[in-house]
Amino acid sequence: MRASQIVPLVVATALFMENTDSTVIATALPTIAQSLGEDPIAPKLALTAYLVSLAIFIPISGWMADRYGSRTVFRAAIAVFMAGSVACAVSSGLAGFVGARFLQGLGGAMMVPVGRLVILRSVPKAELVSALAYLTIPALIGPIMGPPLGGLITTYLDWRWIFFINIPIGIVGIVLATLFFEDVREPERPPLDLVGFAMLGPGLAALMLGLASTGRHLLPAWMSWASLGGGAVLLALYFRHSRRMAHPILRLDLMRHPTFRIAVVGGSLFRIGTGAIPFLLPLMLQVGFGLDPLQSGLITFAAAAGAMFVKTIGPRILRRYGFRPVMVANAVLAALFLAVNGLYTADTPHWLMLGILFLGGCLRSIQFTCVNAIAYADLEKSEMSAGTSLASVAQQISLSLGVTLGALALEGAAEWHGRSAIMAADFGPAFFAVALISAVSVFAFRQLAPDAGAEVSGRMIARAAPAAAPGRP
Repeated sequence: MRASQIVPLVVATALFMENTDSTVIATALPTIAQSLGEDPIAPKLALTAYLVSLAIFIPISGWMADRYGSRTVFRAAIAVFMAGSVACAVSSGLAGFVGARFLQGLGGAMMVPVGRLVILRSVPKAELVSALAYLTIPALIGPIMGPPLGGLITTYLDWRWIFFINIPIGIVGIVLATLFFEDVREPERPPLDLVGFAMLGPGLAALMLGLASTGRHLLPAWMSWASLGGGAVLLALYFRHSRRMAHPILRLDLMRHPTFRIAVVGGSLFRIGTGAIPFLLPLMLQVGFGLDPLQSGLITFAAAAGAMFVKTIGPRILRRYGFRPVMVANAVLAALFLAVNGLYTADTPHWLMLGILFLGGCLRSIQFTCVNAIAYADLEKSEMSAGTSLASVAQQISLSLGVTLGALALEGAAEWHGRSAIMAADFGPAFFAVALISAVSVFAFRQLAPDAGAEVSGRMIARAAPAAAPGRP
């Protein structure tokens, strides 16, 4: 096998492990909450802790690979992820479980970005497209396998075993990386913005902890508000600091590009609804409708199947219609399909749920394809790395906000009905709330120019082709 095949498949082991783990745990969360003696909503902190950890450490992953070697950092990242998995499995309380998920996020933040860097540096440009195609396979298969696998293990074994399945996969990844990766380093690199990292990392963590802990979980109300305030102050200080640095850890000045700014802002609003789905949907099926984890997983996987199905269609749709009309119309449709989830009852036929989730997954996948492509349409080559870091951080924060706001809406609906425990009737308002936030992204996408990203989508080439054809004027 050539390097363009071997290296992506090695990176794919890490990506498969990460994607499978995130979907497996979403199915098992209600059972985990019961085992730890917590309210079913409380494990939202485990989801947000992982996503915030990704957001904090992704920006320094490239610098770490340049400084210590890509092979060294990649293997260490897998080892950290495995250690976090074991810590999750042996956790006896919510605080320990949340801390273990944060440790997993530290490993995940280094694994995949560094793995992509290895591919870019070791594979010839002529073979890069095919190499990245190998990498996308586990990204699509993992979310499809995760819910049924997590449901099966949780129903018939014990939820703790879902974290031990990462160990053999991680060992294989470390061995293969040792055999096939070059330990590439960059002799010249800009200094790490330690001051900026000291502001940005704790600021993001404090802000998201304050949001996620509001309600009746983990922290007293005054500590949640103090965390929110402290996080906001640190992020404001970082914003001021970044404007005076030549090489800030996150380049906020990239927001001057209209396509990048719209992709980040609109994409973040849209992702809030998507981020709520892995939390709200299994909880509704299991706590609200009384299904077991396996039955829940055999329904929720349909969204990932829809996303995989439409991957080959998305580029053709963009080539035909262009970014702006597709993103505006699709955002509305995807938000409607998200809101429909709030209309389910315990008597809703499972085949109908599967169909709606499949179509919703298709629509969300098209939107993510658009957002990920248009973001880099007007960036210079020298800005690509910084743009990727900023977009990745925004993505993780918006997904975390989805979980947090979905949980707050769920708690608010229960309190509105005068109850402390959540019931099936509370999920409708929660789904409607996050769907409304996703729909607001339309106002951002409408700001795109009619011909925005025409070269990236292939629409410019498709329009020029008839004019260049023989016999045409």
